[in-house]
Amino acid sequence: MPADLVRVAHALDFACRKHATQRRKGQGQEPYVNHLAEVARLVAEATAGTDANLVIAALLHDAVEDQGVEREEIATVFGEDVAELVMEVTDDKRIPKADRKRLQVEHAARISRRARVLKIADKTSNLRSMQHSPPAWPLARKQRYFAWARAVVAGARGVNPWIEAAFDIEYECAIGAGLAARDFVWHPELETEGDD
Repeated sequence: MPADLVRVAHALDFACRKHATQRRKGQGQEPYVNHLAEVARLVAEATAGTDANLVIAALLHDAVEDQGVEREEIATVFGEDVAELVMEVTDDKRIPKADRKRLQVEHAARISRRARVLKIADKTSNLRSMQHSPPAWPLARKQRYFAWARAVVAGARGVNPWIEAAFDIEYECAIGAGLAARDFVWHPELETEGDD
């Protein structure tokens, strides 16, 4: 257990250094590492603190995609299991954004159970950010984002009731705020503005 705590602290330090200049897209322009810390906390709570590697992967889940960190560096520093989890939730930025969004929906049910917990935690954090510090997007784009996130999570369900309930709470809050609608079904043809 003490060794796991050291590894989690190392991953937090690594993430802070790699994402030091990155900011969230919302009106508050929060440091991006706040998102990574929230996803790690959600994963830790969902697993009752029993999966240190998954918490570490949560801290590192955007390092390859957003900061160009190599998979090999993650494997060398944090181990093959962490690297594999990170890669399961990493988008290929060489692919057009609309295709990446479609692929996330398609792949959500095919990634490992642990990666699905991480994927749902990531989307839960994003929904919270969209409500508390929204980007300057038109309402229709925000509604598409919420519908897309729900489509991704629909494929990832069946792995952890706690994290699924956390996502559902945020989605219900978004419905109450007019940012999401129960009958709005996402499909790739809607992606005309390049949502994230």
